[in-house]
Amino acid sequence: MVVKVYGPAFASPKRVIACLIEKEIEFETVPVDLLKGEHKDPEFLKLQPFGTIPVTQDGDYVLYESRAIIRYYAEKYKSQGTDLLGKTVEERGQVENWLEVEAHNFNPPIYALTLHVMFASKMGFPPDENLIKESEEKLGKVLDIYEERLSKSKYLAGDFFSLADLSHLPFTQYLVGQMGREYMITSRKHVSAWWDDISSRPSWQKVLQLYAPPF
Repeated sequence: MVVKVYGPAFASPKRVIACLIEKEIEFETVPVDLLKGEHKDPEFLKLQPFGTIPVTQDGDYVLYESRAIIRYYAEKYKSQGTDLLGKTVEERGQVENWLEVEAHNFNPPIYALTLHVMFASKMGFPPDENLIKESEEKLGKVLDIYEERLSKSKYLAGDFFSLADLSHLPFTQYLVGQMGREYMITSRKHVSAWWDDISSRPSWQKVLQLYAPPF
């Protein structure tokens, strides 16, 4: 059964697609244009009642939170493709730890930056300059902690690439690309080396090649 991924132009679905490529899982994509409000269409809401992306559809099995989706497929297909979960329970614990850090510490400020720097004018509201400044400061503090962590291990969970690293790819790509804040990465030696490593993986390069940003 081919996995369907909804909304491939946007960041969170790209997190899922990168995982599926790493795990060598066959998939197809279904466009959903947030800027046109397609995520609020009644048919889409049957799949995702909260009206957000991504959604994956695997036969009758539907998931719609990107980190839950990548955990599920990394576990279900653990024996094929890249092992993204670690080989021991301790390694798995570190993967889960840093996935939670990404979700609760890294994502909130970088998401706020993305919304107000990239999407505000497209969505018809003025960017909040105070929030932009505050979010950049918060993100900088998180990246300082990453710098310390990555001075001790090649990747966040240890010396192996995992979901914890992969989960950072889409929004960091916005940060260094459309948002023009590459200095937040390059000014931190170990974060910069880590980003160069994970962003050059064939899976992520294929995602960027196949699915252009929404604008």
